[in-house]
Order: sequence, then C-alpha cells, then structure tokens
Amino acid sequence: MRQSNLTTDAINTTTNKEIRKVMTRLCHVNDIDEGASKGFEIGDKKLFAVKKDAVIYVYENRCPHLGIELEWLENQFLDSEGALIQCSTHGALFLIEDGNCISGPCAGQQLRQIDTVIQTDEVYLKSNAVAN
Repeated sequence: MRQSNLTTDAINTTTNKEIRKVMTRLCHVNDIDEGASKGFEIGDKKLFAVKKDAVIYVYENRCPHLGIELEWLENQFLDSEGALIQCSTHGALFLIEDGNCISGPCAGQQLRQIDTVIQTDEVYLKSNAVAN
C-alpha cells in the first residue's frame, strides 16, 4: 500500500499550504463509498480509486494486457461481488490491495498504483504520482 495518513495535529497550517502546492487533490474520502470505485481524470491521465475496509487505493485506469481502460460502465471497476477489480474487455481480475492480476491473460502483471496522501480527509496525489 502506498498511501500515508497525515493527521491535522501533526501538520501545521504552513505545511498544509506547502503540501497543497506540490500535490494534486483527487477527492474527499467520502466521495467514494465503502466497497465502491470511482474514475477520475487528472490532466491527460485517467485514474480510478477503490475504497475497501476504509482504505483508498488509487490506480492508473489502464489494463496491463491491452493498455485499455478497465471499466465497463462509468465508475464500475469491480466485479459483481465487489471483491476484485475487473477488466471489462477480457475479464482479467486484480486484487484491490495491490493491483496484482490473479486471473486472465495478464496474470502475474499488475496495475500501476498511484502514490497518495490523505490529509484532513482529502485524498491528494503525490507530486510525481501521475508522471509517465
């Protein structure tokens, strides 16, 4: 997991402003329901987030097998049980916690996880998170 939590008690106002200058806000933690997923566009990058057990995992919206977007409908990145990330094109299944493909033509490969920080209930992408 590449997510770190920063509490407001541990960070002063000056630091908060500095963090916001070097990071990109993705969403509020409550914008994603527990057990659900949501897609985002940041510049020319397409990302998605999944909330599982109160942890938010963010990935590039790109299948490692074909390089295509994963969702079958808007914000629908999970299988019917909500237990795994599923590629809509060929059904590959990925673990939510680390993006590893456990079934399908890209078995053994993984989704590109995006580094994030949660600060005062806002999810931020680290400054280099969406670089090529």
